[in-house]
Amino acid sequence: MRRIALLSVALVVLGGCVQAKQQPLLTTAPEVSVVTVHKAAVPVVTELPGRTSAYLVAQVRARVDGIVLRREFKEGADVKLGQWLYQIDPAPYRAALDSALAALQKAQANVVAMNAQAERYRILIGGNGVSKQEYDNAIAAQGQAAADVASSTAAVQTARINLGYTDVVSPITGRIGPSQVTQGAYVQASAATPMATVQQIDPIYVDLNQSSVEGLQLRRDVASGRLKLNGPGQAKVTLLLEDGSQYPQSGTLQFTDITVDPSTGSVTVRAIFPNPHDVLLPGMFVRARIDEGVDDTAMLVPQVGVTHNSQGQATASCA
Repeated sequence: MRRIALLSVALVVLGGCVQAKQQPLLTTAPEVSVVTVHKAAVPVVTELPGRTSAYLVAQVRARVDGIVLRREFKEGADVKLGQWLYQIDPAPYRAALDSALAALQKAQANVVAMNAQAERYRILIGGNGVSKQEYDNAIAAQGQAAADVASSTAAVQTARINLGYTDVVSPITGRIGPSQVTQGAYVQASAATPMATVQQIDPIYVDLNQSSVEGLQLRRDVASGRLKLNGPGQAKVTLLLEDGSQYPQSGTLQFTDITVDPSTGSVTVRAIFPNPHDVLLPGMFVRARIDEGVDDTAMLVPQVGVTHNSQGQATASCA
């Protein structure tokens, strides 16, 4: 019985082998696609966050003491260089100028008298008509009179300058903000009372923040020849606004600061943009894309030939 059972098992196994041999073998190989990798020059673009700042900022402050009589501008309007903004009471400064002019006239009259006396003494001393001491005193008085004229002339200039400061004018061309003083307010030169602020925003600066690590890598790539910069003032900058739209005009890179902010570990990169329609306002948050140069050693791989490893890094297998 045992032999019959073993024989039955052997026949079953043999039958299974025969059926296995009768199964057709798979001969179709998996398809493998091949893509070409080639070397090419690729632009190097860096995207950095930043904020806009005015091209010129001038704080209008009081340079003399007095009462503000009038305001001659509309808040938020565009003003020109030298445009009249405020009128400070000029009466005391006109009086001071008149007093200085009178002192100058007196000094000029005195110098004429002293010159004449010195000339007479010069003639008389030859005939012993006056003593040497008297002649020396006349020459000294002549010099003092000339000095009084110079001092009075300076006083007139100072009084005229102070009178001019009562007409407060715009130091730059730009847009003026709200007035910080009203008619009847008392302003002081010693406190440099702020009166208004004028800002020029066409063109406008964009101050970007670049990490010191990125800046270090950039300098290394340039030093090794891997990266060619377009040069100072040549690198083009594209701006993305707060709503995600792209600013229609491109800017240029101005400079990169050499000081690293210890609190943020970043350096300031400044660009300048034309702003003819006042789309950009000081303090706006923006993102800028900077064309820093060209990488001549880049390898271009089609998207189908790129895979990602477990760390998410892009890889490509080379045959």
